[in-house]
Amino acid sequence: MVAILQDLPNSPEYRSKLRYAWRVCSVTSLGIVLIGISGSTLNVALPEVVRHFHADAFASGWILLAYLLVSTATLVLFGRVADLLGRREVYLAGFALFTAASLLAGLSPTVWFLIAMRAVQAVGAAMILANGTVIITDAFPPDRLSQGMGVYIGAFSVAQLAGPTLGGLVAQAAGWQWIFWVNVPAGLIALVWGAIILGRLPPKPREPMDVLGNLLVFAVLSATLVALSEAGSRGLSSPVVIIGAGVAAILTPILVTVERRASHPVLDVRLFGRRLLAFANLASFCNALARAALILLAALYFQTVQGVDALTASLGVLPIPVGMAVASPVAGALGHRISPRALSVGGSLLSAAGLGVLLLTADPATPYWVVGVGLLLCGCGNGSFLTGNTTQVMAALPAGSLGVVNGFRLMIMNVGMVLSVALSLSVLTGSVSAELRGQVYSGTLSSASPAAVEQLMDGFRRTYAALFAVALAGALASALARPRRARAGGGHDGGRATSQT
Repeated sequence: MVAILQDLPNSPEYRSKLRYAWRVCSVTSLGIVLIGISGSTLNVALPEVVRHFHADAFASGWILLAYLLVSTATLVLFGRVADLLGRREVYLAGFALFTAASLLAGLSPTVWFLIAMRAVQAVGAAMILANGTVIITDAFPPDRLSQGMGVYIGAFSVAQLAGPTLGGLVAQAAGWQWIFWVNVPAGLIALVWGAIILGRLPPKPREPMDVLGNLLVFAVLSATLVALSEAGSRGLSSPVVIIGAGVAAILTPILVTVERRASHPVLDVRLFGRRLLAFANLASFCNALARAALILLAALYFQTVQGVDALTASLGVLPIPVGMAVASPVAGALGHRISPRALSVGGSLLSAAGLGVLLLTADPATPYWVVGVGLLLCGCGNGSFLTGNTTQVMAALPAGSLGVVNGFRLMIMNVGMVLSVALSLSVLTGSVSAELRGQVYSGTLSSASPAAVEQLMDGFRRTYAALFAVALAGALASALARPRRARAGGGHDGGRATSQT
């Protein structure tokens, strides 16, 4: 009876809990803004970094890929570690590690030291991302959780919107080092504020960690990324490409076998046995594959082909995050009239339309408004898809499966993002000679011969064509993501996951 009274909205205990929850939300929102901004600033400022270190094409790609690879491979792991060591402790340790790595990244003497610090940054980011949502869920009363989540997700949208412009502005005005150093004061504030605000969370049931599964996921992704990176630099016949592809091909069935037998797998392949989840996660993978490299590609187009500076390029890519920020709440508002599946299909098709515009108009002399329309369509399509796809997956599951399936969904999406960057850079730079590939990353190819620029434009067309095909595949997967009808005489569960076979 006392517990019920404490949960009443007008009770002092309820108001106190709500005040604490909003303070917790301020901590987690600061964390997601820090990670969101740092993840997008470098997409625009990459040419500045490449020019400073005179990095070759292979190292240039790994400045981005190291972060994506490590964060993807450790995201689920640190969710499990937090159950063992304490969620508050792991979360705050993530801030400390991310901040220290950001400071050292700005002091990097070589490009490979920078790549190593990007990997350490990714470990800290995984600690933060793996636990922020759970910390909010524990803090908020159930009837106010959607408000807290709305602020949390909204903060991430603002970070994605501000990141490219901030990256271009900082790189242009203060130098590439400040792309990393701006994280230091923000990280210290988040660390101190989190230590003051966050209370120790009650222990949760300890579940075994799938250490072997995590190692295999990391190995498969590493081999795949090395093969893709080398394919763009040295061609498909390179021994590194052949060995990397071979290792990935051998380890993939081993990974599937290990995960089928694991009690708490990091990559639960059994979820693909359900039709809705199988196709919805496939659609999510395709969307991430078609989406993740788009800001990077657009920034390279503006700087490498049109010869503009980092700040101008950062303003040029704004239609993508603006489109996502506008379309996501609009799609959410339409959710009670339009099915999540329809939103997912429509978003995928809208994204494909934007990529089609970029493909058909790819030329150094294309007016900006045409490029901007293509980027805006992609942004709107991606925002609509993410809203519909997330709602569709979560609404189809019994409450006890939400955490497991959401972790699996994030894992699949992150793998798509990693492969998007690797594949796009490989196809793009594979269109020019080995001597010119470094100039693509450094943004100086526009000063070379017109023939070299036209070769690069062929690379942009091939890359957009590949992403266009992937977006269409995502639309098809979204259309197929529906529960199988219950057999005659069988029970009906209203579309929950239990109706699937």
